[in-house]
Amino acid sequence: MRSLHADLLLQRLQLTTGGQLRLRVCQCLRTAIADGSIPPGSRLPATRDLARELGVSRNTVLYAYEQLQAEGYLQAKTGSGTSVAEILPDSYLMATTGQPGRPHRYVEEMELSRRGSKLMGYANASPHQWGAFVPGVPDVREFPHALFSSIQRRINRDPLHHHLTYSHQGGSYELQQELVEYLRVTRSVQCEVDQILITEGTHQGIDLIAKMLCDPGDRVWFEEPGYWGARNILRINGADILPVRVDQHGMVPLAGGKGPPPKLIFVTPSHQYPLGAVMSLPRRKQLLALAREQGSWIIEDDYDSEFRFAGNPIPALQGLEPDAPVIYLGTFSKTLYPALRIGYMVLPKPLAAAMKLACAELYRGGHFLIQTALAQFMREGHYNAHIRRMRLLYGRRRAYLVSLITRYLGPEFLHAYDHDAGLHLVLVLPKGCDDVKIAAHALRRGVSVRPLSQYFMHRQSMRGLLLGFACVEESAMLPAFNVLRESLIRAGLCPAEPHPANVLSSG
Repeated sequence: MRSLHADLLLQRLQLTTGGQLRLRVCQCLRTAIADGSIPPGSRLPATRDLARELGVSRNTVLYAYEQLQAEGYLQAKTGSGTSVAEILPDSYLMATTGQPGRPHRYVEEMELSRRGSKLMGYANASPHQWGAFVPGVPDVREFPHALFSSIQRRINRDPLHHHLTYSHQGGSYELQQELVEYLRVTRSVQCEVDQILITEGTHQGIDLIAKMLCDPGDRVWFEEPGYWGARNILRINGADILPVRVDQHGMVPLAGGKGPPPKLIFVTPSHQYPLGAVMSLPRRKQLLALAREQGSWIIEDDYDSEFRFAGNPIPALQGLEPDAPVIYLGTFSKTLYPALRIGYMVLPKPLAAAMKLACAELYRGGHFLIQTALAQFMREGHYNAHIRRMRLLYGRRRAYLVSLITRYLGPEFLHAYDHDAGLHLVLVLPKGCDDVKIAAHALRRGVSVRPLSQYFMHRQSMRGLLLGFACVEESAMLPAFNVLRESLIRAGLCPAEPHPANVLSSG
C-alpha cells in the first residue's frame, strides 16, 4: 500500500511533462511543501520506500531530498529520518504565492443562488451557544456521560452488521420501540413503531416535511411570533408563509383569514415558542377540525414539554383524536444535549412509508450505534431519571431568575403568557424600544440574550428579551443579571439604583 505522500507526488508527476525525472520529482515535492499539501514538521518516507512507491530509482529520490535539504525545505536527523522544516524559505513562498492577500478571481466573482442569498438574508443562528443567558440550551455538563459511554462501549464491542450500514427503516428499531412506549406514557401520543422516523434533529424533520408535502407557493400558517429556524427552512423550500397571531390560548386559527387553505400549520401547542402560552383544549379542537376540513397537516413541535415545573403535564395534540392530521416532532436536544443530533417524528400512517423512503433517499441516515445506545439508556430507566433530576435543577434556576427579575425590575417585566415551563423566560420591554440594540450591548459585556422582535415575521410593537436559565449556575446568575440590568439602565428602561450585589444568596 502506498503512503499518502507517494499518492500525492504520483498525481502531480502525471501533470508535469518534459525535463529530467529527478528534477520533476524535486519540483513536485517542493511545490507540495510550499502550498501546504505536505505541512511543516511532516515526516517523509525513507528514500528507499518512496522510490519503490513511485516506481523510480532510489538515486532520483535521494537527489530530491538532498536538493530540498540544501534549499531549507527539508531537515534530516540521525535516527529520526527526513522531515519538512518547521520554517520554510521565505524567498520561494514570496515567488509562488504572488500578491499577498489578493483573492482569486473566482472568489471575487462568487455569487450565491437566489435561494442561497435569501437564506443568508434571514439567517439568525448565533455563534454563542453557551452561558448566561443563552435560551434553549440545557446544562450539558449534567448529562451522565460516563454511564452513557459505558453503554456505547458495550454495544461497540460486538456491533451487529445492520448497525453499521445505511438506514432504510427510519432509524434504529430499538429506539423506535422505546419511543412508542415513552411517548404513550408521558405525552399521550398514540402510534406504532412503523410511524416513528428518527431524524438528525427537528430542522431535518421540517426540511423533509416541506420537501415532501409542499410545492413552491403552497400556503403555510406559522405562529407569530414563532421559531425563526423552522420558518427559514420552510421559506427556503418555497413555502408561502402566513404569520398567524398568538394569544394566551395559542395560535388563533381565525386569524388565518379567508385566503387559500394552508398545506401545513406549524404550532408549538404545549409551550408556545417563544411566548410560553399553552394552547387551550377548545383551541386545539378548533385547529384539528380546521385541518381536517381544509386538508391540512399540522406540524406539532413538542420541543421542551418534559420541563414543566408546576401544574399537570400537557398532553400532545397528536393523541387528542384518533388518526389526527398531525405530524409530531420531538427532540433529545433539550433533554440530553444538542450535539447528539437525534430527533424524531411521529407520522400519520398514510405518510409513514413515503417519508421514510424519502429520508433514506435524501439524507442516507445512519448513526445506528448511538441510537441503539440511546435506546438502551432509555430501557434501563436512565433517561427518565435524568429528566427528573434536570427538572428539579432547572426549576430552581428558573425560580431564582424570576426572583431577580421581580425584585430588581418588577413583576411587570415577566410576560403574562408564561406557564412555569421550558428553558427560557421572556423579559417584557416597553413598546418602541430597540431590543436588538440592548441585546448587542449586553453581548459586548459577555451576556447573550435574544431580542424578541427577531421572532416576528412582521416587525411588531412587542419588544423583549429571551433569557435562558438552564445552562447558567445560580452562582453565576446574579453577576450576569447585573450586566443585563446595566444595559437596561443605559437604555433608560429601569431605574439606576445601586447594584444588589451580595443581597441575594445564590441558593
